[in-house]
Amino acid sequence: MAVPQFEIVLVSYRSAPLVERLVHAWGEAISVIVVDNARDVDGLSSLPESCPWVTYVDGQGQGFARAANKGALRSKTPYVIFVNPDCTPTVDDLSNLVEGLSQDHTALSHAATMTSHDGEIEIGVGGWEPSVRRALVFGFGLHKALPSSGLYAKPSHSQHIEVDWTTGACMAVRRQDFLRVGGFDESFYVYCEDLSLGRRARNVGLRQVLRADVKVKHGAGNSGAPSEEMLRMRGASIANYVKRYHPLEAPAIRVALAAGNGMRAVQRQFQGDKDEARGFCSYVAGVVTRSAHVGGQEVARARMQETEQPPGRRGDR
Repeated sequence: MAVPQFEIVLVSYRSAPLVERLVHAWGEAISVIVVDNARDVDGLSSLPESCPWVTYVDGQGQGFARAANKGALRSKTPYVIFVNPDCTPTVDDLSNLVEGLSQDHTALSHAATMTSHDGEIEIGVGGWEPSVRRALVFGFGLHKALPSSGLYAKPSHSQHIEVDWTTGACMAVRRQDFLRVGGFDESFYVYCEDLSLGRRARNVGLRQVLRADVKVKHGAGNSGAPSEEMLRMRGASIANYVKRYHPLEAPAIRVALAAGNGMRAVQRQFQGDKDEARGFCSYVAGVVTRSAHVGGQEVARARMQETEQPPGRRGDR
């Protein structure tokens, strides 16, 4: 039997029903590597018994970047597609990503454009390298009027845009190049590993491409921890990212993000939307403290400290 051209890497956290749905929808023609970050609490290790085209890998609860890298290392195919369990790409979607990437030798990856279930394109399908100006635009909500001037992209349905990085929710990579740049940045437990991958790609002269012609529905929040916890993680990750890679601009970027989102929290509180106000507050807490917890354990600062290298030795500039 010929080695398949690509394999899927699914990183799961308490997402067994979603993983099983995808595996059965794709069928046995699509080889899948499941990296389980929940230590088999939902019985995923038994999935290969009924679906022998699935390989189970224990991710040991180390966050998305490490789990995804572990899956890529396990694969032997020239192309790997990272897929979040809470999105629903078809076999045609997957094939189109790989086909496009195989013909594009200037790209590290091709990523699908993620949409909500009602078809609206999500903000954050890609984006640009942080700067003070971009942080001010995003922090104060001006990105709605200036969609290409903030941190995160939200293109229209027919719009092709050039971005510095793309989401890893449904992203095909050329495995050899992915490993050559170091894979996802394991300095981040979750969030900003995709932003950092774009940086690593640019450092070796490669691009990340957002495919306007491949749209995939995405159900945010169905494959991870509670949303407030994750919003704090998002804030902590961007704060840690700019501290490491933009140390001179980092204080101003963090102030812009904290002040802008703090004002939005106050606005939502006065409007009676307490849930959204708490979400903005959680994000601000992450930006200010650079810390976030998963399962009662602080992981954001800890991961940065664990992966810190002395100045002059860090190759990812």
